[in-house]
Amino acid sequence: MSISSTAAAPAEAVALVAAHQRSSRRKQVFSVLLVLPLLAYTAVFFALPIGMMLYRAVSNPEVIQAFPRTLAALEEQKSVTPHAVPAEGVFIALEQDFLQAPSIAVIGEAARRLNYESSGYRALVMKTARHYKRGPSSTASSAQARLAAIDPRWISAKFWSDFQRASPAYTPYYLLAAVDLKQTAEGVALADENQRVYVSLILKTLKIALVVSLLCLVLGFPFAALMVSAPRPMQILLLLAVMLPFWTSLLARTTSWIVVLQQKGIVNTLLLHAGLIDQPIAMIFNLPGVYIVMVHILLPFSVLPLYSVMKSIPPHFMRASASLGAHPLRGFVHVYLPMTLTGIGSGTLLTFIVAAGYYVTPTLVGSAREQMLGYFIAFYTNTTVNWGMASALGLVLILCVMVIYLLAARLVGIRQIAGLR
Repeated sequence: MSISSTAAAPAEAVALVAAHQRSSRRKQVFSVLLVLPLLAYTAVFFALPIGMMLYRAVSNPEVIQAFPRTLAALEEQKSVTPHAVPAEGVFIALEQDFLQAPSIAVIGEAARRLNYESSGYRALVMKTARHYKRGPSSTASSAQARLAAIDPRWISAKFWSDFQRASPAYTPYYLLAAVDLKQTAEGVALADENQRVYVSLILKTLKIALVVSLLCLVLGFPFAALMVSAPRPMQILLLLAVMLPFWTSLLARTTSWIVVLQQKGIVNTLLLHAGLIDQPIAMIFNLPGVYIVMVHILLPFSVLPLYSVMKSIPPHFMRASASLGAHPLRGFVHVYLPMTLTGIGSGTLLTFIVAAGYYVTPTLVGSAREQMLGYFIAFYTNTTVNWGMASALGLVLILCVMVIYLLAARLVGIRQIAGLR
């Protein structure tokens, strides 16, 4: 071999390595570009909304935006305690805030926030705002006296205690209220008995979601097994029966059940004609109606994961257990059932998560006693426009689902729930 060819060999090797590195970098960049839209979609439509919800649950800007001078005067008056009426300078600043308010809407938002601390403060603040909009009419020499002439509650120590408690930029008020607690001058305490509604509502939501998930599992397991063992034409028909609800509007499915289950509906009419009942059965606008409709709508979420797992289980496993002397029930419990845990875990958990956030179905087919947490989140979002309370309830719902997920992962296994083997 010549000296020139020996020297050329390392150069060619270096060139090949460099070309391979460039090709690897291009592939990596191409892979990142392919995944980038998915990452952007996840960030915009998943991470960002959850982050905004977390922020809204603790954000408290209303009083700061409406009464900046008053809060600054309170901050300067360090000697003011939560149980004392502030000095004259605070009342002068309060008058300036009313006279120079950006808009009546800003005052209204602050009035509503103060009303959360104690009922009646919204009327007080709006009454005072309307008074100063017309122009001050009192001849009193001090701002404190002029405000007291409008309403004596302005010189109430309780009002100023509530005012200062509602003024921080961030507050645990909504998160505490979502679990029937409140913040007082002494600390965190239980809410008033007539205001303790959310803990029972959360428990009711979780109970309904759990019952629906278990019913879907009980009905979906044999149905998925039938789909696997049925002949090919029957499998297609059964699969179409499962997929059909996905091709129909949720609102149409729910209202159709109202027609079927009402007192003069198809079910009651058939039962009456058959002589099985003497009078119509109440099957709608109650808890049984909610269960019936939600199970029908959510059944595919249990059937499809079970079917996917069962289809991959070799049928000769059960025959092998029988040939070794195992009873069919024992073979099912010790051989077949453990191999379906992936479908059971993922299907039941998916059904539970969807059921826990349901809103339309309980609203249409349930009474006021069957309304779930989603109804109140929608109520605070659309009706009262209380984003803080809606975000706090949504955060509580997410935390409850995460706890259920961790419990399921502990009992079944994270790999089975994730669909890994």
